[in-house]
Amino acid sequence: FFFCAMSEARSSQPRDADGDASKDIFALATKAVNAKKQTVDEDRSILFLGAKNSGKSSLILRFLDRPLDGVKPTTALEYTFGRKARGNDLNKDIVHIWELGGGSSLTALLATPITPATVKNLSVIIVVDLSDPKAIFHTADALVKAAKQRVNRVVSDLKARDSKVPGHLRKKAEARYTDDCPDKELLDLLLVPSVIVGCKYDLFQNLESEDRKIVCKALRFLAHISGSSLVFVSEADDGLLNRLRAILSHFAFKSPASSRSIATDHNKPLYVPAGSDSLGQIGVPPVPNNMSALSSRSPLDLWKAAYQAHFSIADDPAQAQAAPPDPSLEVQFAEPAIDAVRAQKEEELERYRRQAERKARDLAARSRQQLGSSDDVDQPADTKEIAPSTTSSSKQGRDREGSGKGQRSGSGRTRKLPTAPH
Repeated sequence: FFFCAMSEARSSQPRDADGDASKDIFALATKAVNAKKQTVDEDRSILFLGAKNSGKSSLILRFLDRPLDGVKPTTALEYTFGRKARGNDLNKDIVHIWELGGGSSLTALLATPITPATVKNLSVIIVVDLSDPKAIFHTADALVKAAKQRVNRVVSDLKARDSKVPGHLRKKAEARYTDDCPDKELLDLLLVPSVIVGCKYDLFQNLESEDRKIVCKALRFLAHISGSSLVFVSEADDGLLNRLRAILSHFAFKSPASSRSIATDHNKPLYVPAGSDSLGQIGVPPVPNNMSALSSRSPLDLWKAAYQAHFSIADDPAQAQAAPPDPSLEVQFAEPAIDAVRAQKEEELERYRRQAERKARDLAARSRQQLGSSDDVDQPADTKEIAPSTTSSSKQGRDREGSGKGQRSGSGRTRKLPTAPH
């Protein structure tokens, strides 16, 4: 009865020239629901990358207002989330927070947090340890490159589906720079918002002035060409932490972005928003005395060579990075049932490996034996082919010699022939 009455009410409502009911309760309700849906954003995600003991977990806990007691090293890829009330609305905004440990050794796991469903509302935070200057630039470069590769692969998949997300990401990334930016041709942008965070600034201040200058310029260059912001923080300075907190809140909940001015002095904590720097302001890298860096093909390679020469780095720390410890060996992750099955499988694997090695050795020995025996068999065959002619020639010579002496050879014996009568 209710639906019938509402249908009659709808049919009796006055309509405009286009036939729309200006006071239709169903139309008004549908319009209100659609407007509410448009105001609800999709969940946002923040991905933290960085080397071991760089300060990723501490930054996450501080951002979520959680206690720092008992902070443990990140094992592979970890997940948490944060929520924030949306004004007077009962709904809450949710941010998904991913943390990848192990530096650049576990970047294959980026396929989990960076997907076609999350890339549109994803932000990347790359954390470096300012107290370890030899590994700063190479670690940051490796992580930026890994994030770019994964994002570009996802964007390529979306392009194949005729999605509008790739164009949206590209437009937003290029909007960080002005139209008259002279460095656009040299940029290799990370298409999602990103920040390079230098932790432990209080320890960084103890370095020599020239070392701090090289580190600051190198990180400014890397952040500029990849479209990232650059921020230095210290756990001993609440002001620097609040600056980073504002950036994370902007990424997670669309809070107002910080309006702080750019700070590029290497004697002070850096704060360089994306697109506010330039290669002219950064300057050229210091050329080492051996001039080997001049053979570099790109500005990035030139900075790598100059940085490596300045800090006397023999090998690339990103490639020589030691493998992370096996978490299964730690007591806190012990699982008796699983550990017993794993030990059994490892024994079976070791047994199989020994059997495979033994079979390989036996096969190699048989192959060498067969090759040796084939050589021994082939040689007598050649001798038999040559022997008759040799034996025949010897026999003819002995026959001639025997005829002069009254003897001849035959059948392997020598017998005396009768003499002719005189």
